[in-house]
Amino acid sequence: MDIKDRVFLITGAGSGLGAAVARMVVAEGGKTVLLDVNEEAGAGLAHELGAAARFVKTDVTSEADGQAAVAAARDAFGRIDALVNCAGVAPGEKVVGRDGPHSLDRFARAVSINLVGTFNMIRLAAEAMSKQDANAEGERGVIVNTASVAAFDGQIGQAAYAASKSGVVGMTLPIARELARFGIRVVTVAPGIFATPMMAGMPQDVQDALGKSVPFPPRLGRPEEFAALVRHIAENTMLNGEVIRLDGALRMAPR
Repeated sequence: MDIKDRVFLITGAGSGLGAAVARMVVAEGGKTVLLDVNEEAGAGLAHELGAAARFVKTDVTSEADGQAAVAAARDAFGRIDALVNCAGVAPGEKVVGRDGPHSLDRFARAVSINLVGTFNMIRLAAEAMSKQDANAEGERGVIVNTASVAAFDGQIGQAAYAASKSGVVGMTLPIARELARFGIRVVTVAPGIFATPMMAGMPQDVQDALGKSVPFPPRLGRPEEFAALVRHIAENTMLNGEVIRLDGALRMAPR
């Protein structure tokens, strides 16, 4: 799928990985519908990107919000060619801590946003894609999800996060197999440690140490590198049903 003139629906688009994907799409001549709960960030990016972008305030865990986002994309640009799921949270909490057991509400929230929210947008976007005309190769759309290396190497304190991201990994192949009959591909990216707003709250020396723990390149990943992989996934029709680690050969230590 060539990105030029294609319509990308992007969750978590107000910052970090999602914003980098949005900028890449517009730079390549595509159109974007930006979804985020942060209205200021999402609207600001839409203003930056101009006529090729629209912003829709969206809670990915809400069926009504998801439906409204899909409808807005079709109203604005006529179709949806790609969904890139970047919305997520990264909680940290021990199963048994000094103040007692892990909060069940915080565990459920992580699963709701990272896993259920991802599935919510997949099902709604896929339905819209399935009704569109296919291209010359029979392709109607591509869906790119964001997991994490924590799905494979979860650390102490990452039970909720790892569980939610493992779910994203686990549903990739069955959904790809199911949507193949419509010509819709599904690929998941599992990033390592990236320079995003989630990292920004950490002291600089901690960020530097984390970057040096990556075998090569020994630094934090750049959101633009994530966006470059999304571009390749969109353009390479043979990529389907796969989970791709984007981590510089990093394998996380227990803590």
